[in-house]
Amino acid sequence: MAAFAAILSWLHWCSLWMLLVAASAASSWAIAADENIGRETRSIQGRETDAKGNQPDEKHQPHDSSYGTFASEFYDTRFLSDEGYPFPTAPPVDPFAKIRADDCGKTKGCFRYGKPGCTADTCDYFLSYRRIGADIEFELSAEADGWVAVGFSSDKKMGGDDVMACVHDDNGRVRIHHFYNVGQWAKEIQRNPARDEEGIFENNRVTCRFKRPVKVPRDETIVDLHLSWYYLFAWGPAIQGSITRHDIDSPPVSEHVVLGLCLIQAQDTIWGSSCTCSSFLKIW
Repeated sequence: MAAFAAILSWLHWCSLWMLLVAASAASSWAIAADENIGRETRSIQGRETDAKGNQPDEKHQPHDSSYGTFASEFYDTRFLSDEGYPFPTAPPVDPFAKIRADDCGKTKGCFRYGKPGCTADTCDYFLSYRRIGADIEFELSAEADGWVAVGFSSDKKMGGDDVMACVHDDNGRVRIHHFYNVGQWAKEIQRNPARDEEGIFENNRVTCRFKRPVKVPRDETIVDLHLSWYYLFAWGPAIQGSITRHDIDSPPVSEHVVLGLCLIQAQDTIWGSSCTCSSFLKIW
């Protein structure tokens, strides 16, 4: 009986010890939970604060998920500048600068076909040219819904000519094309010497501006502008961006070759009058 009583006493003390250990662990867990609750953060108007209203260090702010982190960083980086403003958009394209006929005979040479005193907006056909460094800048305008062109020829006839044409296409754009006259037909050439091109179709007029090098590697379809050529002037309609026959049966052509030197001299020619280097009385 004494041994049995001793065993019961030992079990009693073991039970008390286990209860004390469990109570101590529960107390520690509760304290830790209370501390965690005290450190819990919440979002107020997009900023993180602790239970006391203080803002924790930004680099230690927790994220709800990796997706949220990526989305937030992507948005801040892609769409907002450092100041929080949207990034600026690309500037608008400059409008076409009007051709100044007042400069004809002063800073550039011009050819006009139409009424005396007509301008680039009122002449049936208008051409200006001036030398800028190693380039010649051409400006063309004509009363047409399709195309306006200038050709460089070794004679006064159509055929074997280097032609630059501004063509109004079905999309409303004006593009500069390079052609070579084969007999009475204009064949488009992929090698296009034009650059810095711009154009507009407005008030039933095709108007354009482009530059072309004075000197180019010579071949059959392209000429050097520092040499002397007859100048051909033509304009007409277009069908689906393809040029058709010119509007008048006999478009104007220079009577004599236009000397290359004329391209850097000021001159102003109106149909029926004369110019410094050549007159424009013959027709092609």
